[in-house]
Amino acid sequence: MASVSPRKGMPDVTVDRQSFDERFRQAFNDPLFGGLDAEIAAITHIAWEAYSKKRKAPRTQKAGSDFSDPDYDVATEWLNTRGSIAEAQKRHEDRRLPSRILLINGSPRSEHTCPGEMSKTFRLVETAKVAVENNKDFVADVLDLIRLTSEYGRQIYPCKACFSTSPALCHWPCSCYPNHGLGQINDWMNEIYPLWVAAHGIMIVTPCHWYQAPTTLKSMIDRLVCADGGNTDPTLTHGKNAEEAKHIELGGWSYPKHLAGRAFSIIVHGDSEGADVVRRSLHDWLSDMQLRPAGTLAAIDRYIGYYRPYATSHEDLDGDAAIFEETRNATYTLLDAVKRYRSGEMEPGARLQDPRPK
Repeated sequence: MASVSPRKGMPDVTVDRQSFDERFRQAFNDPLFGGLDAEIAAITHIAWEAYSKKRKAPRTQKAGSDFSDPDYDVATEWLNTRGSIAEAQKRHEDRRLPSRILLINGSPRSEHTCPGEMSKTFRLVETAKVAVENNKDFVADVLDLIRLTSEYGRQIYPCKACFSTSPALCHWPCSCYPNHGLGQINDWMNEIYPLWVAAHGIMIVTPCHWYQAPTTLKSMIDRLVCADGGNTDPTLTHGKNAEEAKHIELGGWSYPKHLAGRAFSIIVHGDSEGADVVRRSLHDWLSDMQLRPAGTLAAIDRYIGYYRPYATSHEDLDGDAAIFEETRNATYTLLDAVKRYRSGEMEPGARLQDPRPK
């Protein structure tokens, strides 16, 4: 039996009181806060107490009868997100309701912040949205990741890689955030998880940044690891007890696929190189989570204004009627796939069991 003792030895990351105060007070750097020194000092002291005492979840409640340890104190915010996911799953399974298509804009570019211009990705997402809305049997939800760069209080925190310690330690939904003691609050993923769960089809439209998915999209991708084998019962591990999680995994773990069966489509665009790389990596990622590729026409990579000036890229898009038609075709293909899958059609091999679940 392998050792279940977590490996230790990394440098301490604790900050002293002076460093904490300097960092915390940066939020009040605007001169408009002038004259509030006493109030800010009082707030800073409370925040230091929360940090020094590691008050990750200041509001908790007993887990209840749905969990293996009903008396364990679970973060109220996590339970609220779990409830939202449960409601979304009910909508997903209710055949009386229209099919839901989640359209994801993976771009960080917005006219409302530094770039001063809309993204081309946004225009393609709008094209897909119209195509969905023209079909009365479907509803479109738009997840605009541009808001991470342009809207106050929107953030997706980094994945902490709990899964690499043990999948039992990676809770579904993610319980790493919020962490009030570290000031890691307002995590957008608490709203994003239910959108994925409710959806019957997912379309990701994204640019290519340096041969990779943009930071906005990659942040969400990493935080969806808990949907691919994550633990639905944090009381099994009594929160984040790494040793308990390792014991549980070594006793046998089923790697539940919480988003399996949803259809997907991918549209990636670039200006010179790398769009094909991003399209393939997104396709592999979604397939590994056992989402279903909608079809050949639903997974495309294209170049807009190939090696031409960035300043005229929207004009190049204006002149590329084919990519708009391809976007509509990808959308219609996704809708067809959702219809087939919701009617009970199974893809080849669907009844077989994976001998290497992970």
